Amino acid sequence: MGNQLQTANSTMQKRLALGLSAAILLSGMGMAQQRGGTLTVGLSYDIDTLNVYSTGFLGDVQATVAEGLVAPNEKAEYVPVLATRVPTIQNGGIKVAADNKSMVVTYQLRPGVKWSDGKPFTSADVKFTWETVKDPKFIAESKDGTEDISSISTPNDLTVVVNYKRVAPDFKSTLFTFGILPKHTLEGKDLNTDNYNQMPLGTGPFKVTQYVKGQFVVLDRNPFYWRKDKAGVQLPYLDKMIFKIIPDSNTLVTQLKSGEIQMATSVPYSQIPQLSAQAGLNVIKNPVLSWQHLDFNLKGPAALRDINVRKAVAYGLDRATISKALGGYPIPIDTVVVPVFSYSSKAVPKYAYDPAKAKQLLEAAGYKAGGDGIRAKNGQRLSFNIMAQAGRSTDEDAQQVMIAQMKAIGIELKPDNKAGVALRDARYKGGYDLYYGGWITSADPSYGVFYSTKGVNNGQGYSNPKIDALLATADSSLDPAVRNKALRDFQTLLMQDLPSIPVTSNPSMIVVTDKLGGFVSNPTNMTNFVNTSGWYMKK
Repeated sequence: MGNQLQTANSTMQKRLALGLSAAILLSGMGMAQQRGGTLTVGLSYDIDTLNVYSTGFLGDVQATVAEGLVAPNEKAEYVPVLATRVPTIQNGGIKVAADNKSMVVTYQLRPGVKWSDGKPFTSADVKFTWETVKDPKFIAESKDGTEDISSISTPNDLTVVVNYKRVAPDFKSTLFTFGILPKHTLEGKDLNTDNYNQMPLGTGPFKVTQYVKGQFVVLDRNPFYWRKDKAGVQLPYLDKMIFKIIPDSNTLVTQLKSGEIQMATSVPYSQIPQLSAQAGLNVIKNPVLSWQHLDFNLKGPAALRDINVRKAVAYGLDRATISKALGGYPIPIDTVVVPVFSYSSKAVPKYAYDPAKAKQLLEAAGYKAGGDGIRAKNGQRLSFNIMAQAGRSTDEDAQQVMIAQMKAIGIELKPDNKAGVALRDARYKGGYDLYYGGWITSADPSYGVFYSTKGVNNGQGYSNPKIDALLATADSSLDPAVRNKALRDFQTLLMQDLPSIPVTSNPSMIVVTDKLGGFVSNPTNMTNFVNTSGWYMKK
């Protein structure tokens, strides 16, 4: 999901940092990077596992340990990490078959890289990662990208040749970006139960030294880390990072103010004014590639399969009021593709706030208001549970606004909020009536994971063969014109079916100590911790 810092000596000097321009201000310009120090980060969710391929949440901690072959930077552009370059057609790293039905991607690996136990990283690890993640016995959060590969060859320790069954324009955003698994420690083991899930081994700047579930993760500097700064100093600069699990946002803010934690990357909007005035802290607005959505469980109550009910909900939502309730930070949207992407469509069916029209739709569909104002048809009341992430005050605040807005048109919504593994399981298995939450994508997203029939994040049970075909086209062409048309047509059809209502695009608010230098925010689902090696504490 997608870091900057600005020195401030008084409240009047505080600035709200935005995007890359803040990176320059916040990097400690003119100050020498200094080794040492500990950074304590507050996480607003409970970690389910430290295995980047198993977790149902953003891999904040995992990104400091596991590295991929490439990764998106602060501009959402892919840059090489364990590979020496990003494969393209122009540099010969991608070769498309004459029939345009398959392709070969070749990675040249960085020499001299070691795992945090000192063993060498090689092409065998890359091939092992594919074989392990695609194994049906391994329970992964997503196996996205594994099924597209027919075979991998490793002609030498530093070359990986990946043979794809199809032309896969999204190859950079799937399998080998999130992290490589160590063959020498995992071969022959059950990755579902192995200790790797609590103490992962990586090539990243830090290594896990202690993990107490529900409380904290301690990471120490990886003594074998491959990256050096321009002066030849081995990175990372920091000695240690500590991630504290703090699901309650009030506690998170209290510890930011007290200095118990020095950083949080998803601070509630309601807390930003007071934190902006706090000496020693800087606030950063990070425009992430995300959107908030209200999903209908199409496997749940029969009324939610009635398009008139779903349209009534859409017309009954006042996105502007929701944004205002959250400090005005969220941007109301009409499509699931955020405006930063060129293929975000303005031609989709729109559902502007119109409570009168919402009532008319429900009335015409036979839903009559009862004595309590809640509508019913054939004895079935329009009364549903609505799930959001427990303790995430931004989402819970928006949820309360929605509950009031739905009551005004005769629909009752009752909070049924969950956290941690319970939220993850309900989200993936459809354990809700309505779900309000957010998705954050890669720099080159595949919307099939959310809206195709077999999409890993499609817990709501939505299925439309035409959508499947459009998303398959978008995911199998390197031609921007073909992809853009398919994605625009997909958006139109999706908003006609309305299995999910896009609500707002929400920037994340990062609060960080003014003693941290080298921090640059990341707008993608690789999180703000995708490159922590250059961070340092100012003395």
